[in-house]
Amino acid sequence: MQIKKMKMEYFYSLFLFIIFTCNNLHITNSQPNTTGYTCSTNQTTYPCQTYVYYRPFSPNYLNLASIGDLFSVSRLMISRPSNINISSVDAPLQPNQSLFVPIQCSCNRVNTSVVISYAPLNHTIQGGDTFYQLSIGQFGNLTTFQSVEAVNPTLIATDLDVGVNAVFPIFCKCPNETLRQNGVSFLISYVFQPSDNISRIASLFNSTTQAIFDVNGNNIQDFDTVFVPVSQLPLLSQPAPGATSPPPAPSGSGNSTQGDDRKGAVIGLSVGLAICGLLLLILIIWLLCVYKQYGKRKGEGKYGGEGKHQKFEKGKKGEEVNLLADVSDCLDKYKVYRVDDLIEATDDFDERYVIEGSVYRASIDDELYAIKKMNWNASEELKILQKVNHGNLVKLDGFCIDHEEATCYLVYEYVENGSLHSWLHGNQREKLSWKNRLTIAIDVANGLQYIHEHTRPKVVHKDIKSSNILLDSNMRAKIANFGLAKSGCNAITMHIVGTQGYIAPEYLADGVVSTKIDIFAFGVVLLELISGREAVDKEGKVLWEDADKILEGKEDKKMKRVKDWMDSSLLRESLSMESVASVMAVAVACLHRDPSRRPSMVDIVYTLCKSDDFSFDVSDEGLSPRHLVAR
Repeated sequence: MQIKKMKMEYFYSLFLFIIFTCNNLHITNSQPNTTGYTCSTNQTTYPCQTYVYYRPFSPNYLNLASIGDLFSVSRLMISRPSNINISSVDAPLQPNQSLFVPIQCSCNRVNTSVVISYAPLNHTIQGGDTFYQLSIGQFGNLTTFQSVEAVNPTLIATDLDVGVNAVFPIFCKCPNETLRQNGVSFLISYVFQPSDNISRIASLFNSTTQAIFDVNGNNIQDFDTVFVPVSQLPLLSQPAPGATSPPPAPSGSGNSTQGDDRKGAVIGLSVGLAICGLLLLILIIWLLCVYKQYGKRKGEGKYGGEGKHQKFEKGKKGEEVNLLADVSDCLDKYKVYRVDDLIEATDDFDERYVIEGSVYRASIDDELYAIKKMNWNASEELKILQKVNHGNLVKLDGFCIDHEEATCYLVYEYVENGSLHSWLHGNQREKLSWKNRLTIAIDVANGLQYIHEHTRPKVVHKDIKSSNILLDSNMRAKIANFGLAKSGCNAITMHIVGTQGYIAPEYLADGVVSTKIDIFAFGVVLLELISGREAVDKEGKVLWEDADKILEGKEDKKMKRVKDWMDSSLLRESLSMESVASVMAVAVACLHRDPSRRPSMVDIVYTLCKSDDFSFDVSDEGLSPRHLVAR
């Protein structure tokens, strides 16, 4: 025991020594500026749009989609300023290829004494992420881990939870009034490299060395962020399609003394890295020896021979191990069912028990449940569901993993009256009243407001539609099916998923994932509630296409068009046409083609709840409480 303890202490000391040595080498040579760049909150030029110069790197950041995800912008927002042809936005990039990425720069108070200039970028922490690694890796030294720690005071840099949202302050500056009067439009954020000199940077950006020194001072060190003043973005030279290496950047003259200094810095850094590599090699060899001895004793088991753990991980049992590892955080919150119980409750998943698709009705201990059968890992859906708890969301009761089939089952509460889609478009003899429809709309809006505003990070459902809205015994609505949901927003994806007729235009065009795509889909659901029509008709025409024209023109014509649009079953009721027109106005606002002009769910809930007391005005500014007009 004493020897083992000494070994662990030796390992720990050696590990700390290596980390300390490597960190000191990096910090000494590459990160002299750690606190960020100060600014004045009274400066009238803030906020501003500007750009960072970004260098793609392998293996994960050699395409515009992944870089767009990182900076929360679309591919086209990078390709246009970077002089990349629109036909090449999906083409792979070359390492160190020149890119301009747009950011929104603002002056932000970190604490009572520190105010720095940066663009706040939200990043969801993944397994193995650290502030240090993300700052110098993914973000290419456009920030520092010290600044990230300062901006995220509630997070512990050495103990980050997977899935937590962190803000990364990307260093930037807005040109002051004097610079703007001198024709400076942007201060481009550029990370100074060991091989750089100011003349080269000035040549690359069509600026001047004196202009760069005026903005940044003369004490520029390796990996500092240099702010390059330009009147307009320079035209970047891009590699031809199929090229194997990026084009050479323009070279500046520079002075020989500065070049020698850079050369010396490179040599010094190389020596330091070589020392780190040697120390790490020694550590790895030592660890392998220890692991080999430990594994040998572990594998023999109590009675010798092959260990039980090794047997368990063979074949499909190993898939169960992986699935259980992914959902280990959920084990305490949800009931874990046995496969045999679910098979018995559904008569081996007989078609008689199918509710819809792969969802089955089941009776377990005299309680009804809905069982969702999935042929893939449900860990993401479970992780999202364990964060939410709201009366307008379908409640997850438990789950089950079938190691024989590598299948996961999610066991939900049973919602008695089925989907809104079946009530609106099915063969039910009983039609929903206007009061029912309005209550359903408010219930769904409340559920969406909860996941958009009260979860951290925010949750985007991504598949809001009438068939994913279920009605309980009291005809109250619950949002179901979080299989496509995403934790975190303002990201870009290449994998477009969803249902035709509900997909927002910006998501379909550029893969932009934000809460606004749920709001768009909710607008389509409102149109279904008003009209009784499907989101896509038999000819393939989407319901929302001409909806905005209904509320155009004079009041009498507007009301007539609303009446013509309405579900005929509603015309037999005694209802307020103003109330219907109000909900129609909410729907049209949700369907605005510009996502920034769509209302938030907070505004939508407020307006729907007041729909009997107020009428609404829809303008190009969208819908918000300030647009409410009392009748």
